[in-house]
Amino acid sequence: MSETELEAFATEAGVLIEWEDIHGAPRRTPPETLRAVLAALGLPAATADELRDSRQRLRAAPPADFITVEVGAPFQPLGGPCGPSATLRLEDGGRLDLSLDPATGFTHRGVETPGYHQLQIGDRTITVAAAPPRAFGLEDLSPARRLWGLAVQLYGLRGREARPFGDFGHLATFATALGEHGGAALAISPVHALFAADPDRFSPYAPSSRLFLNGLYADPAAVLGPELGDLGLQSGGDELIDWAQAIPARMAALRQVHARFKTAAPEDLRADLQRFEAEGGDDLQGHARFEAIHGVFFARDGARGWPDWPEEMHDAASPAVAAFAAEHADDVAFHIFVQWLADRSLARAQQAARAAGMPVGLITDVAVGMDPGGSHAWSRPQDLLGGLNIGAPPDAFQAKGQDWGVTTFSPRALAESGYAGFLATLRSAMRHAGGVRIDHILGLRRLWVVPHGAGPTEGAYLTYPMQDLMRLIALESHRHEVLVVGEDLGTVPAGLREALDAGGVRGMQVLLFEQDPSGAFKPPEQWSPRACAMTTTHDLPPIAGWWRGGDLDWRLRLQPDLAADEAATQRSERAAQRAALWAAFCEAGTTRGAPPAVEAIDAVVDAAVSFLARTTSELAILPIEDLMGLEAQPNLPGTTTEHPNWRRRLPGPTEARLDAPEVAHRIARLNDERPR
Repeated sequence: MSETELEAFATEAGVLIEWEDIHGAPRRTPPETLRAVLAALGLPAATADELRDSRQRLRAAPPADFITVEVGAPFQPLGGPCGPSATLRLEDGGRLDLSLDPATGFTHRGVETPGYHQLQIGDRTITVAAAPPRAFGLEDLSPARRLWGLAVQLYGLRGREARPFGDFGHLATFATALGEHGGAALAISPVHALFAADPDRFSPYAPSSRLFLNGLYADPAAVLGPELGDLGLQSGGDELIDWAQAIPARMAALRQVHARFKTAAPEDLRADLQRFEAEGGDDLQGHARFEAIHGVFFARDGARGWPDWPEEMHDAASPAVAAFAAEHADDVAFHIFVQWLADRSLARAQQAARAAGMPVGLITDVAVGMDPGGSHAWSRPQDLLGGLNIGAPPDAFQAKGQDWGVTTFSPRALAESGYAGFLATLRSAMRHAGGVRIDHILGLRRLWVVPHGAGPTEGAYLTYPMQDLMRLIALESHRHEVLVVGEDLGTVPAGLREALDAGGVRGMQVLLFEQDPSGAFKPPEQWSPRACAMTTTHDLPPIAGWWRGGDLDWRLRLQPDLAADEAATQRSERAAQRAALWAAFCEAGTTRGAPPAVEAIDAVVDAAVSFLARTTSELAILPIEDLMGLEAQPNLPGTTTEHPNWRRRLPGPTEARLDAPEVAHRIARLNDERPR
């Protein structure tokens, strides 16, 4: 077997041979990496015989019975010549007779009605997902205008009552206050289901399942009333959340709520829970069973996920799992109950945002992947990549590359399942939101995959069916009336941002990244109207921390062997960047005079907020840390326990801070430039 044959097969399987790094330098995937990735994809190619067998298996895949098309455009349902006619049964019950060109197989006209329709050609039935040409956007929501909102880490919110972390009740209260202060949107950290039994698993970007919610955030009182839904006395917590104490305490309180519900709930609430359980179907049952089983084996053996359970429990459809569920029926019912509480209380938070006048309301966040030991990987393993984690190649911030320890959908499984897992994920995120942010949206075209046991630099890019995924995003966003923002930062392939823009997906422009090669910051009038403008992100320092160099202090603390001259260079570069940023503020008219001292952060934050407000972007999202002039960042990439990631709480009560003089002044600037 020649290297050329291996590369040709890898290309056929969707693995990129050539790519460009973040500096535009050409890279080539080595043969040993290709073999490792192909083997993990179930297509071994270590020998000529293996390659031949894998190629035959890949090409023997059945023809697609699910296709996506653009509304109004002729399409080719079978990918080639076919019979002269077909019947399309529309989702709304209507019928459309289509004629096809026998030579090419293209229809002579397109489908004008968006939706999921059934096409009958001979004895074949094909689902046709007909999508609008672009996703739902601000132009569909309101007349042309420039809006602003905030981004918050949900757990960091504080209320007037003592709670160790923020939840959907705090979210509803804060959304009401923000709407009353002129905000149009409130972007929140991911609220996917984690591992209820394991208090060490609190990163919102490493969920057990993206189809369900983090039950810790449920607000029982909002759903059940104050008497049934009382969570009892809880510690108010410190500046940093002690998840090891807070998670078990909240779960114990929720079990007490469940016990009261079983004996005292009125019939209308019982009926609503029954409807929720019926609508959730097998997926909800599977997730609840996972949580119940994991609770047992985590307590007994410290099991991290389903691969650590006894072998007979690995198959979600096994008799052993069914027997466990019957024996632990009350525990399974408890986890369904918690999901119901979380769903209904998140819905109330979005209702509160809209009632306060927000045209968008909540913007939920879709994490890029899932824990391979979690609920989705156990109950729907056919959806996911096995033997591969996703991450990122070396770039300007992580010279050694990244392995995020999560997996995601298999491209082959997406096509074979009619994109079932992807659609379920979108629908979960859009269910109670006015917008969604898709983390690492670069993954719609390609993802960096790392074989288990390999280092992050020993990965390769795996391609994805971007056109199909974009069409489904457009279709679902219109059905839910939800705008879409994509996190398009990192090693971005050529043409991706243009494709996202054409499809109505807003990219992100981050002030700290908007520098030209000379180091000058881009003026506000040159920002893209179609992008979501931000000062910083959760993975970067807030403006105050950046100005003071707190992120550099952390880097040096974590790299004690860094040469003194290199540390001095970083400090010097930051000084030059501060001068350039202040010059951009002055040129934009948001401040004047000489740059203030490193300690004088209020003037810098004021200028940054005004600068963001003046950008031509139709939507500006300001992290709440910058609104409040805070210095510490929520997450420091590349660290786990070294930095207090995902633990910081905001000053509280958070809604009351909106009236603090310095915060109210910044909100006034936003409202002056971007009146709702």
